[in-house]
Amino acid sequence: MQTGIGKPGREQAELRHGDSVTDEFHYSDEILADDLADAPQVWRVLVVDDDPDVHASTRFALSGLRVVERPLELLHAHSAAEALVVLERERDIAVMLLDVVMEQEDAGLRLVDKVRAMPGLQNLRIILRTGQPGYAPEAETIARYDINDYKTKSELTRAKLFASLTAAVRSYEQLQRIEGGRRGLAQILDASHQLVSQEGLEAFAAGVITQLASFMGTQPDGVVCARKDEQETGSGAGYEIVAAAGRYSALMRCRPEALTGDPVVSLLRQCLDERRNVRTAHGISLHFPANGASFAAYVDTGRRVPEVDEQLLQMFCSHIALCGRNVKLMSRLSELAFRDQLVGLPNRVSFLQEVERRLDAGEEGLTVALVDIDHFGALNDLLGHRYGDMLLQDVARRLSAMAAGMGAVARVAGDVFGLAGSDALLGAERIAALFAQPFEIEGGEQRISASIGLVRAERGGDAASLLKDAYIALKRAKSEGMGRCAYFSPEVGVETRERTRLLHGLRDAFQHERLFLAYQPQVDLASGRVLGFEALLRWRNDDGTFVPPDRFIPLAEQSGLIVPIGQWVLRSALHVLAVLDREGFPGLRAAVNVSVVQFREPQFVESVDRALADTGMSADRLELEVTESVCVLGQESVAVQLGALTRRGIQVAIDDFGTGFSSLSYLDRLGADRLKIDRSFVQSLEQECGGARIAEMMIALARRLGMRSIAEGIETEAQRQRLAELGCDEGQGYLFGRPMALDDFKAWLKAWQPGIA
Repeated sequence: MQTGIGKPGREQAELRHGDSVTDEFHYSDEILADDLADAPQVWRVLVVDDDPDVHASTRFALSGLRVVERPLELLHAHSAAEALVVLERERDIAVMLLDVVMEQEDAGLRLVDKVRAMPGLQNLRIILRTGQPGYAPEAETIARYDINDYKTKSELTRAKLFASLTAAVRSYEQLQRIEGGRRGLAQILDASHQLVSQEGLEAFAAGVITQLASFMGTQPDGVVCARKDEQETGSGAGYEIVAAAGRYSALMRCRPEALTGDPVVSLLRQCLDERRNVRTAHGISLHFPANGASFAAYVDTGRRVPEVDEQLLQMFCSHIALCGRNVKLMSRLSELAFRDQLVGLPNRVSFLQEVERRLDAGEEGLTVALVDIDHFGALNDLLGHRYGDMLLQDVARRLSAMAAGMGAVARVAGDVFGLAGSDALLGAERIAALFAQPFEIEGGEQRISASIGLVRAERGGDAASLLKDAYIALKRAKSEGMGRCAYFSPEVGVETRERTRLLHGLRDAFQHERLFLAYQPQVDLASGRVLGFEALLRWRNDDGTFVPPDRFIPLAEQSGLIVPIGQWVLRSALHVLAVLDREGFPGLRAAVNVSVVQFREPQFVESVDRALADTGMSADRLELEVTESVCVLGQESVAVQLGALTRRGIQVAIDDFGTGFSSLSYLDRLGADRLKIDRSFVQSLEQECGGARIAEMMIALARRLGMRSIAEGIETEAQRQRLAELGCDEGQGYLFGRPMALDDFKAWLKAWQPGIA
């Protein structure tokens, strides 16, 4: 084959087809092995030809030439198969001088097809050479295989070979720069995504070091300096080092003015003062502009930084600066997501993560506790939200002091705190002791108690399951009274599941009309005249058994189901009044119990109005019985709602007075019509004890406030007589009649004679 290139020297001619693979590609003479460490960058060219003379002549022709300011490094292969070995081992080959006809007539084109499918070789430029013009590829073949040039060997003089190589190298360089730009953009976006999620200035600054080093292909060995206030002036004013790495770690938290002799600090200050990037022989300092607080980042490479595309570098700085502006926002969002702002403790989400972490670590004796302030809602409404907030903050401080360094404390709900730690730390008695001393709030003392639910992690499980079990234990503790504690056990879990089953059954009973009203008469104690009835809710199963009201009424209140049930009770009771009017028992009143949950409904008064209007009953025929717990929701709001009811002529009775938060002040302000004496005081009338004296005082109090008194649970004539002697106005109980179905109640009304029990 003809080469068109002058005769090679003796040492080049010694290359022969069939030498070992390691001998088949060599560095050019111009780059000696001893000088490789200090050698400048080169363009690597792979010569693929089955003619040894072509290798030698090409080597000779390109000797000493520089293409696009770099020398050439030649690699050699004598067949398409050997070329594949070279391409798989070597990287950064810019150009391949490829013979078309080798072991087969189209071996060169077949090699091109394989090369274009190999990863990382898409930018390799290919110059086809052939000594047989008849085997020249068609134009469409050249386009298909992305071939840079095609020459016959006879026309490839030294000058033309240099020209073809120069064109191919320039094309390769441009493709590499485009590829580098694409990778740079991807790095910028990746850096932005990572940095924008950093929490706090120091984490952000440390991330800048890492991302900048990655972008430049160096190890993170630098320092970041932030200028806090660009309005400050003076030597060193406003500068602070916020993150450092590698050999500069000692600079962390030092103020730059204390390091005036350090060249890195001087470079950072120059970068910030001049608001521009500064390159040196050993690294680079970049300026990241921001509003109010600029950043400068220095990375020490130990050598001159390779050229970085200025537009990419500027884009990198702009993106990082934008991330810096979002650091405070992200920190604030993280704080809102994981910390309770009122008491400064972790919230429920953070608490679950901490419990999960302790479980994963296999912490021995791990216990989770929930602490619920008893009757906090009533205190909060009675004394004001500001007072309640201060109480929560004081409780948080006591719990944190107890668990300091050993346990985790969080606010997991409104007045519920979660604790996680060893069983010895979170003993029920130890937690309860925190509430033995009163809390000082606004110069006064406030005594409170707390219910405590605990669960040991000995059963395993995850954090969510432990917290759920702790809530089950807490409910058990609250059901036993104030200031009680309970541990979760399988039995407690069974009881809770039973309550859940009961709640589902209650919903089903309400929907399928298995709830009904029973009517208990209320009479005048002096004359025996029937004044009306109290409507009492009952639940009868399909098998005829009854579910006690003290089991399902609390469930209805806790679930909110009491609201629709309460509306149904009210309408049913008013409807019965209309039925009794028609059947010859006119003028009776209906007493209906109203739950705390119902009273909290904003539209409660309007719902009462609609019920009266729909049944055609006058307001004075209805009496609403409210408990003390309703009254302590907040005197102002209660007074407004009760005032609206009484102005309509609706009568109001205070039920269970003396059994809870008894307060004489609210009785005087609410303007209720009746004070209802609990059965526990009535039962003590026949025994000269404190209960009898309380009943006597309550009757006198009602009279003093212009209210009528009504006693419930009267079972004997002696009790009735004693109540009458004390001046009690009305009464109800088994002495007069049990709660009855409507037909039985009508029969009772027909048979009742005043004065006969």
